[in-house]
Amino acid sequence: MNISFQQRAQLELLNVVNGIQTEREFNEFRDVLAHYYATKAQQGIDALWDKGVINPETIEEWGNEHMRTPYRNAKNCS
Repeated sequence: MNISFQQRAQLELLNVVNGIQTEREFNEFRDVLAHYYATKAQQGIDALWDKGVINPETIEEWGNEHMRTPYRNAKNCS
């Protein structure tokens, strides 16, 4: 049988999660996943920086952006 990478990953995660016995183990597992994805994000940012896609000016622009979802007028909310 040929299963996809996603299915293999799901099975592996289920095996790992099944072994979690305590809150501490759960927190450690969550931290490992968070660290993995933070590292991947940093690698992506570093690649964009190295290619010149982002620079100090880009970072400054991001800091000044207002990306909040605008509130609807209370009269129009249902």
